Amino acid sequence: MRTRIAVFVVIIQSILFLAHWFLYETWTAFWAAPGLPGISKLQVALATLSVSFVVASLLAWRSSHVAVRVLYRISAVWLGVLSFSFLAACSCWTVYAGARLFELHPNRRALVAVFFGLALLASLYGVVNAAWTRVRRVVVKLPNLPESWRGRVAALVSDTHLGHVRGAKFLRRIVATLTRLQPDIVFIAGDLYDGTVAKVNELAAPLARLAAPWGAYFVAGNHEEFSDSTKYFDAVKQSGVRVLNSEKVTVDGLQIVGVHYRNSTNDETFRAALRGAGVDRGRASILLTHAPDRVSIAEEEGFSLQLSGHTHGGQFFPFTWITSRLYGKFVYGLQRLGNLVVYTSYGAGTWGPPLRVGTKPEIVLLQFE
Repeated sequence: MRTRIAVFVVIIQSILFLAHWFLYETWTAFWAAPGLPGISKLQVALATLSVSFVVASLLAWRSSHVAVRVLYRISAVWLGVLSFSFLAACSCWTVYAGARLFELHPNRRALVAVFFGLALLASLYGVVNAAWTRVRRVVVKLPNLPESWRGRVAALVSDTHLGHVRGAKFLRRIVATLTRLQPDIVFIAGDLYDGTVAKVNELAAPLARLAAPWGAYFVAGNHEEFSDSTKYFDAVKQSGVRVLNSEKVTVDGLQIVGVHYRNSTNDETFRAALRGAGVDRGRASILLTHAPDRVSIAEEEGFSLQLSGHTHGGQFFPFTWITSRLYGKFVYGLQRLGNLVVYTSYGAGTWGPPLRVGTKPEIVLLQFE
């Protein structure tokens, strides 16, 4: 296990070194005048930034000290800026090479100013956008829905990623919003925690203020399974939220099944978990599971509605494009597969860079009809 982690860290760090080297070469080729011999301040700065996220991440697995949290936040923001800056550098070379093909001589500094300026603006927008949680309202029509549930509203919250970037204050804002919206039931679809070292009880404490008439329900995401999940489950239970572990509860006639991420990563394991829940196909049912990976199995097992998160929509380009290729239409929003309706949320928080461009953090209100 340690060998695999070491290999992964070396690969990630190598990619980051190359990305920063590319930025340096682009900047010096397009903007900077020839410098004096020796190591420049720019080289030192980029070399330091190139190792910042890996170092901060390794520290975050061992400590939640305020200094570690600050370092992690700064390095995470820089990782997002780096992504847009890398695209800007690629654009500089592409446009310059294209212009040279037509024997044009564009101003190199102008290219850098335009593309890196756009990268900076995109990064600033991404940080602000990611911090602004929206409320999205959708209407869901389910066959065989108990009459008592028609007109009722469920809230879906996923991927808050509590830890070194967002803490209890962020969750308090989420809970305050839910209190104002007054949903009848609340579903938390995993990755409540980011998986780094944290005071898990303190982070989950705001959930105790949830006052949904028909309760709140939680399933684990992949980030709760980076280590022993027990501490997360205990913290969530202590806050008064029901943890569903491959089990069914019937709430005023509506069947609700929750399956943790670890039980949804394999076809047979997932199918066995769903069948073991004993869902009545003749009545409406909701499946709460973190990732929209195996929706065809949920449809085959007769579920009416699946609620998931996990994808984040990719958060920002090019990951938005990659994620949409991986998940297809189930990457986000309300979709249908046969008799199954699926809602995949962008999530309320972020993972890695706290940036969103092309996606919006959300709390989802689903009104049943």
